[in-house]
Amino acid sequence: MKRALITGVTGQDGSYLCELLLDKGYEVHGVVRRASTETFERIGHLAGKIHLHQADLLDQLSIIDVVKEAQPDEVYNLAAMSFVPTSWKQPALTAEYTAIGVTKVLEAVKLLGRDKIKFYQASSSEMFGKVQAVPQTESTPFYPRSPYGVAKLYGHWITVNYRESYGMYCCSGILFNHESERRGREFVTRKVTDGVARIKLGLAKALKLGNLDAKRDWGFAGDYVRAMYLMLQQPTPDDYVVATGQTHTVKRLVELAFAAAGLDWQKYVEIDPSLVRPAEVDLLIGDPAKAKAKLGWVPEVTFEQLVERMVRADLARLQGQPLPDFKARGI
Repeated sequence: MKRALITGVTGQDGSYLCELLLDKGYEVHGVVRRASTETFERIGHLAGKIHLHQADLLDQLSIIDVVKEAQPDEVYNLAAMSFVPTSWKQPALTAEYTAIGVTKVLEAVKLLGRDKIKFYQASSSEMFGKVQAVPQTESTPFYPRSPYGVAKLYGHWITVNYRESYGMYCCSGILFNHESERRGREFVTRKVTDGVARIKLGLAKALKLGNLDAKRDWGFAGDYVRAMYLMLQQPTPDDYVVATGQTHTVKRLVELAFAAAGLDWQKYVEIDPSLVRPAEVDLLIGDPAKAKAKLGWVPEVTFEQLVERMVRADLARLQGQPLPDFKARGI
């Protein structure tokens, strides 16, 4: 039986990756950070099926101890300070977790299993920032526009350096925006779908947003973790852009979300200049041709299906109802 170790296991991607690996017969281990309030909402349904270990990416010895204990065949480093606006308020802490933290996990892997452990690094489309080419590929120059993007770029390049310097099996997935009903409500997609559900149910009267013209390449998180897994099953390690190849504006997201609830968005959306980024990323659209050709990966959930799925899930959650059976509905 293969073993996998996941940092950031309590996040959106961590929960979907746990499910995928369990379905494939893995023994799954997750790293959680000790906190005064534990947040295991996304993996609560997996209690008893996965093994959790306390450690912190800023504590090198704790990471080494977890790798020793779990003895993984694969390590997926998904942990990061992942909210871009917060990276402007806490740039140094973002750098420590999202950049230096990667190095500490790589060091643990190098020390304990450089010849047998496969390593996955969660890189980000935010590394492209002020885009130098459209669409973005694995060879597009990087130009990050936030402390988060800068920190992710360090994590990406240190992973490349460990692969080339030590002969380690290290991959980076340059993932474009990927969402789901498990996305944190601070992110714009979930902020919108949660806001729509609250307005529909009479719990709110308006939704405040920033730049409606910002464009993103949005996909479904469940599809994207499948790409992570596929990367570590290849004979040689490499880096891949994971994206849908389609772009949508925040305005289009808003239109679809309100329409899914039978509402006219123009009656409820208010523009708040304070929500606009200090340095906006205008057009991110990835070219997943390499992932499709080498991994056989294609996204299965469309943007329209994704938005409808999220709105329906938020409506159900706020009414205390079970989540819809998306598989049965073909979504």
